[in-house]
Amino acid sequence: MTTPAMPATRPANPNFSSGPCAKRPGWSLDVLKGAALGRSHRAKVGKQKLKQAIDLTRAVLEVPDTHLIGIVPASDTGAVEMALWSLLGARGVDLLAWESFGLGWVTDVVKQLRLDDVRTLKADYGKLPDLTQVDFARDVVFTWNGTTSGVRVPNADWIPADRTGLTICDATSAAFAQNLDFQKLDVVTFSWQKALGGEAAHGMIVLSPRAVERLISYTPPWPLPKIFRLTKGGKLIDGVFVGETINTPSMLCVEDYLDALQWAASVGGLKGLRDRADGNFSVLADWADKTPWIDHFAADPATRSNTSVCVKVVDPDVAALDLAGQEAFVRAIAARLDKEGVAHDIAFHRDAPPHFRIWAGATIEAADLAALTEWLEWGFALEKASLKQAA
Repeated sequence: MTTPAMPATRPANPNFSSGPCAKRPGWSLDVLKGAALGRSHRAKVGKQKLKQAIDLTRAVLEVPDTHLIGIVPASDTGAVEMALWSLLGARGVDLLAWESFGLGWVTDVVKQLRLDDVRTLKADYGKLPDLTQVDFARDVVFTWNGTTSGVRVPNADWIPADRTGLTICDATSAAFAQNLDFQKLDVVTFSWQKALGGEAAHGMIVLSPRAVERLISYTPPWPLPKIFRLTKGGKLIDGVFVGETINTPSMLCVEDYLDALQWAASVGGLKGLRDRADGNFSVLADWADKTPWIDHFAADPATRSNTSVCVKVVDPDVAALDLAGQEAFVRAIAARLDKEGVAHDIAFHRDAPPHFRIWAGATIEAADLAALTEWLEWGFALEKASLKQAA
């Protein structure tokens, strides 16, 4: 049997991880030279940089002036946990889950907060729950973009403007790439290391006036750790939203985030970022459309993510394998590409069914994705040959 030839073109940047994600094109350590290292984040220079990060986030993401933006501890996870522990319990809650991170929030609300009035609306990987069943007289918790399934909500049309409950949205793999309707979202969270390729450990939380009103008027019946507290004495801790962070941030990471935001502005702001992500998705979508052994993981085209793109192997011989065999097949291809230095971290999340998960956000170049598809073809051909030999 003839061994397939290696592709001639290699991706210039082989980093396709879904988090932490690739740095922006042209990034180098030189962009960190202005970092306020060895200085207190409470010093004037530290506060100025943190405030600048908030202001640039507002400008690039087009967050309304009515909404507050804060930098919080522990990445997107910390931001979501802050919202859940600070806001839930005032009324019943609907939890939406269709992949691992949404299921994680279900676990926290049901098993850790132990709320009584909880409804969970679940869907299998590749699908969305029935959004018409959501009750917006209750609080609603959901991920905008399912990072481990490649399934996103197509828009915010399903959320009424006259809702009485709060909408709490984990948008960490949607922000800076998709259309977030902040008028329909009361809490939005994301992290620096996703769509703009920043460094880890820092989260962002965006609060609508309705969320702020809940914070001020409602006191949860459980104790709140210091890193979750957004109020004191019945009043909002305003400093959180002007750069006076709850705990010590890394000023090196702050500098890196500032560079990412400035790059985002240079490529056209939110529209430019969305266009880059959409163009990147099109490269993979066009390849999937003409490739018989691969297909999108998301069943409905309207729900397919343009950032965390998930594609599955549908070759009949591979589909005939048991689950362990399918997982091994996909991981073997991913391992080959990783060893060749052409694609790192593209295998599926440990909780998900087997597929390739390829980050296609704005910091990725379309030419690198085009080259990647040729290497995926090469890896598939080799593993398919091995499969036939074993049979």
